[in-house]
Amino acid sequence: MGHAQLETDELFVKKGTMTRNPFHMDRAEFAAWKAQAEVTLKERLFAIGQPLVYEKDGKFVAEYPDGHIEGE
Repeated sequence: MGHAQLETDELFVKKGTMTRNPFHMDRAEFAAWKAQAEVTLKERLFAIGQPLVYEKDGKFVAEYPDGHIEGE
């Protein structure tokens, strides 16, 4: 990884609300951070009326705030 790429990664991480850079986390810290980030993302999408779209078993599915899932 070049110096320019490292600076770009550092800037990307600093723009959010993170308190610790994920590039410097151990596996347990990273797993906890990732789990919390997924919950936060889901809450933000639902708050603006958007579904959470992800791939499951090779197909894209959309999960909605009311709990129903399309595309399974």
